[in-house]
Amino acid sequence: MTFAHMQAATTPDTRLDRLFRPRSIAVVGASTAPGKLGSVMLDAVNRGSDGSLTIFGINPKGEGDGFHVSLRAATEANGAPIDLAVLCIPAVATPDAVREAAECEVGAAVICSGGFAEAGAVGAALQNQLADIASSSGIRLLGPNTSGFFRPASTTVSFVPTVEHIIPGSVAVVAASGGMNHALSFLLSEHGVGLGLGVGLGNCVDVTAVDVLEHVRRDPSITAVALHVESVGNGRSLLSAVRAVSAVKPIVAIVVGRSDVSAFSESHTGALATSWRTTRALLTEAGAVVVDSEQQLVDALAVLSRTRLPAAASPGVGVVTAQAGPGLMILDELLARNVRVPTLSESVQVRLSTLLPPMTFQANPVDTGRPGATFSTVLSATASDPEVSALAVYALAEPDAIDLADAVSKAGVHADMPVVLGVGGPAEAVSKTAAAAAGIGVPVVSSPTALATGIRALVHDARSRFLRAVDAGTRTATHPPLPVINLPADEATSKDLLDALAITTPRRRACPDRDTAHQALTELSLPVAVKILDAGVLHKTDIGGVHLGIRTPQELDSALDALDAIDSPAYLVETMAEPGVDLFLGVRHDEVFGPIVVAGLGGTAAEAIGDVTIRSGDLTAAGAAAMLDDLQCAPLLDGWRGGPVLNRDEFARVAIALADYLTSHADIGDIEINPLRLTPTGLIALDAVIVAAPNRQIALEGESQ
Repeated sequence: MTFAHMQAATTPDTRLDRLFRPRSIAVVGASTAPGKLGSVMLDAVNRGSDGSLTIFGINPKGEGDGFHVSLRAATEANGAPIDLAVLCIPAVATPDAVREAAECEVGAAVICSGGFAEAGAVGAALQNQLADIASSSGIRLLGPNTSGFFRPASTTVSFVPTVEHIIPGSVAVVAASGGMNHALSFLLSEHGVGLGLGVGLGNCVDVTAVDVLEHVRRDPSITAVALHVESVGNGRSLLSAVRAVSAVKPIVAIVVGRSDVSAFSESHTGALATSWRTTRALLTEAGAVVVDSEQQLVDALAVLSRTRLPAAASPGVGVVTAQAGPGLMILDELLARNVRVPTLSESVQVRLSTLLPPMTFQANPVDTGRPGATFSTVLSATASDPEVSALAVYALAEPDAIDLADAVSKAGVHADMPVVLGVGGPAEAVSKTAAAAAGIGVPVVSSPTALATGIRALVHDARSRFLRAVDAGTRTATHPPLPVINLPADEATSKDLLDALAITTPRRRACPDRDTAHQALTELSLPVAVKILDAGVLHKTDIGGVHLGIRTPQELDSALDALDAIDSPAYLVETMAEPGVDLFLGVRHDEVFGPIVVAGLGGTAAEAIGDVTIRSGDLTAAGAAAMLDDLQCAPLLDGWRGGPVLNRDEFARVAIALADYLTSHADIGDIEINPLRLTPTGLIALDAVIVAAPNRQIALEGESQ
């Protein structure tokens, strides 16, 4: 037994090690006929082996050397249970083959064929059989409908013949599809990022992304993870796995589904929290660096697979560039991505002025002009600034002028902080620099944008870990148990709940008739708002159900007449709030992830503008306080043009109070405050909606019939 397998024997699930680190493989459906899937797979397994594997072909005819008529026969020949069976047979024959594998104590199976749940009812029934066999026997199943997995230079279980060209390394690709596993792996390899493991999950009848993430978390040979997500089954389990892995190894994720326009609830919360947007936001909260494209994923992993910042609230980046134009592109991209590029201290700038021509910019970015003999000293000086946590260095390859990797090495700063080197030029020159830099652990990328992407990934990874750690373990419910409200709830009842949660609301009166409304006018501070009070109306302004600025009995009568015209069953009269910035805050039970929190720019245009930020219902005080910083409208919350300043801690308290209440009341689907107005005296909830959970809503509708 090799050291790797001795180590694996002590881990929680050795069956997954038998899948990804097998010592023996049997290809079921293997053939000597060229072009058949079984023939291609058997050839790939043989060519991709490092020589330590025992490999069997399984075919009823038993034709050829190394072939056996069944898994039982191969097991007898092996003298021990086979670790992995690779099934290259039709879907209809697969359940019986898996049963045989389980009976022979095979540890795991890769099911390559399609024709299962993706193919309709008959295929779904076959897939259910596979799930039952896995559950009852304990055999681990990868797929079906997958092209397999590979460990370059060690084990290949993939029918894509060019896998052998992928360079080995330390990145794991965990992809929803076999095609994307290969596409991302090839792209990473082409950019010099080596693979330690590439997995295509397929239909996930048994082994899921959560299982593979746990496997790579405890694999010391893996330093970073590329995660490709198409759909999510158990959202909470996925987030838990991402949190666990990202605590020790960076994860870069790409999520498919930007154009998801599936059905949503009538509330703003449902409309604004599409599955794509929610998945991206919650993966980010859990610790993943979420990117928009395959190239960004490559650039981020080129950096994060080799270096990582300590957890920090706002790491500062020092930018050193040998050409001003690329430096401006890098700076622009970093600032647009909310990466801090601090002005260097006066003492550092004085030091740089003795090293650089007088016309160059030296406050950060540091423009060296054409790189010369002082380049390494410039790097050291920039890195010495206490506000600099990482260096982004860009230069065109000019071998006659400077050896960039050697300059970084002489500066010595890479031992104390991450240094990322961007090099432009011919592929041969860039490759030479990259190879030299790799020897000292410094990642190299090939463009200004790639450099900015890699640095952004470093910073966001550090921030995420900081936010999760700053108040880890302190998340508790902020309120004692509160009475369950009666559903459906009108605005007055909803605001009564907010009052109980210590969320400020306007003074108000629920009025069953006109006389009571006139009495309220004499009791409340003027002006007042007059609204339709009907639990069945979620968007009152859409039907003329809100009248503002009422001061006199005559104005009140006009407003009540208008409300009567739309059959208002009752009226809500309340004091109007002072002007401010209108926000939106909602919590809802997401079908995949459980309770989530959605916030953004509020008012009637919330859905149209879509400037929102999303967190899980388990958000911490630090996470809640920081979530509004994601918004494009965030500057409006910090005293824009003399406006009010948001107390982030107050917002966090309100968000957590709503999330706690929703979490403890499964009969509620959504709680929404829109607008939640920021005023000079704090936050005040001007409108509130509570929507029953879908199953509860159906029951209520049945009761009303």
